[in-house]
Amino acid sequence: MRQGGAAMVYKLADALSLHRLILNYMNPVTNVSFDDTAVAFSSKSDAELYKMYLLFKSMNSNTFVKVGGSLLNLALNLHLPVKFIIKPTIFNHFCGGETIEESERAIQELARYNIGTILDYSVEGEGDEKSFNATRDELLRTVEKAKGNPNIPFSVFKVTGLIDIKLLEKVQARQELTADERAAFERGRERVNAICQRCFQANVRVFVDAEESWIQETIDNLTYEMMELYNREKAIVYNTYQLYRHDRLEVIKRDYEQAVERGYFVGAKLVRGAYMEKERRRAQEDGYQDPINPNKKASDALFDEAVRYCVEHLDRIALCAGTHNENSSYLLMELMEEKGIAPNDERIFFAQLYGMSDNLSYNLAKAGYNVAKYVPYGPVEAVMPYLLRRANENTAIAGQSSREFGLIRKEMERRKKAKR
Repeated sequence: MRQGGAAMVYKLADALSLHRLILNYMNPVTNVSFDDTAVAFSSKSDAELYKMYLLFKSMNSNTFVKVGGSLLNLALNLHLPVKFIIKPTIFNHFCGGETIEESERAIQELARYNIGTILDYSVEGEGDEKSFNATRDELLRTVEKAKGNPNIPFSVFKVTGLIDIKLLEKVQARQELTADERAAFERGRERVNAICQRCFQANVRVFVDAEESWIQETIDNLTYEMMELYNREKAIVYNTYQLYRHDRLEVIKRDYEQAVERGYFVGAKLVRGAYMEKERRRAQEDGYQDPINPNKKASDALFDEAVRYCVEHLDRIALCAGTHNENSSYLLMELMEEKGIAPNDERIFFAQLYGMSDNLSYNLAKAGYNVAKYVPYGPVEAVMPYLLRRANENTAIAGQSSREFGLIRKEMERRKKAKR
């Protein structure tokens, strides 16, 4: 990052810290400080912290991420032996392992600090029936791992890992399906049901991840069907709402009203979103209204309003705030305090990605809040698309890498002073 940009980020961080200090004085709930690096990096040795320092220093460079990512992809496509470079560096930082068994290390590490694990099978399938069935079977293994395990409060899946994306799009567009397509869609629906039914039987909550707007309605409808089947007593199946879409709060309200009418609970995982550039480009190319909010400020405001709505309607909604945003996290804590909701109330969770925003996860968990980390796993080569997205998102999100990097540097300096 350029010198001036970094300075601006650090000044902004200082201003936010001052703002929070004032709030801490005014409201006891905010005595959780996301600037407390001693807690944030309590699980890291000096050597591990230095390794993180080098990784985030590299990710601060757009050029390094773009060029390095292209070279890694090329090397993998040519079957060059680069796994020995990838696995101990970016892979180990953002992923639990190549298998569920390898991920046990991450599960136990997080559990020591009262943070749950969400095992996220992050392999992008080949789009055929064999691949869909293999993904279903692997997802069922994550449910078995989570069954009766307090360290794994959720499972998760993407519908596109179980049903062909072109078929999902065709259903949403109300296009007529052939007999073969109808049969293929029904097989996909059965895979979704097999996972949700097993989660219900095992008493394991499950997130259905959000995807692109041109298939999201189909995903939503499948998820509502699963909610009506399995959320009669409490929220087992959670839909994911991307609040960078300007219509999502209205959708949440509609879903709540439908749940009340039909007698089931809504599981709502709130996120900002992951497909903005792709969404804008397609809307422009195809000449329809851009589904994305005009700017980050609008997305932040809508996310926070959705948090408020969910907290107001906990009679039927179980909430997971999937966010790396400090202000939104403080807001949810403050709302819980105002409503007299205990930090460990099972209807409310905070969630972040493994390897990111430990200052949120570890400080929230220490204060007694329900926290879980998405822990991706899968073969190194197959998980590379996920890893490159993580690296690109860190450089694309204004200040994200700089914030992480600044906190790591702060903790290194704190430890250095403590040893004097």
